[in-house]
Amino acid sequence: MNIAVIFAGGSGVRFGAGIPKQFLEINGRPIIVHTLMLFQRHHKIDKIYMAVLEDYIPHMEKLVEEFHITKVEKIVPGGDTAQDSIYNGLLAAAEENPGDSVVLIHDGVRPFVAYDVITRNIEGVLKNGNAITCTSCFETILISEDGEKVGSVPYRKNTFAAQAPQSFYLKDIIGYHEQIQKRPERYTDMVDACTIITTLGVEANMIPGNRGNIKVTTPEDVYIFRALIQYRENEQAFGIGLTDQIGHKIRKKDDL
Repeated sequence: MNIAVIFAGGSGVRFGAGIPKQFLEINGRPIIVHTLMLFQRHHKIDKIYMAVLEDYIPHMEKLVEEFHITKVEKIVPGGDTAQDSIYNGLLAAAEENPGDSVVLIHDGVRPFVAYDVITRNIEGVLKNGNAITCTSCFETILISEDGEKVGSVPYRKNTFAAQAPQSFYLKDIIGYHEQIQKRPERYTDMVDACTIITTLGVEANMIPGNRGNIKVTTPEDVYIFRALIQYRENEQAFGIGLTDQIGHKIRKKDDL
């Protein structure tokens, strides 16, 4: 069983929108629907579980019905933090599926993950027990303790940006969450599942992602997302390059 857990519990405070950013409509669909369709259309994804803001659950249910997202099994309330929301989604999945199911944890406002990246996540878990989607950093990364002075500069060739999905066996990732929850600080500074498992000393295995897999966080990101949609539509219309069944260009690495 291959399961996607999509978390979309953010309020959009940083975005500055009147509604949570995941419900902002782009090209006739809310961002969250663009994201869900990637997993709905993937032939290896069997089920989708969601964690959203509790007040928006009825709205999310209507969107799922309107856009015929048939793989969504359950929508549960989000938690106080992103990791709490993810944990709620994982528990919902665990109620109905075996512990050895592969679960792909994905951010609801990452609406452009490539089809083959989803495939590589599943294959990565089956091979190594987990899979962390990453891309190489093209800019110089600086380490600073105070945000004013440069403390160190790691070699660029050794730096990568973690993205999503981040994927695991269902029973394993629930166990990791429960270990973190026992700490007095719980999820403090736990920005993603990769942070959780490395904090616990678990080896994290990287798989290559696609550079277009942006997280829509600021208004500027909306323009980037629109440009990526336009690129994909042009590619489909004019046959530019080799594409998969939903219009993502297939490349050996660093696909757009």
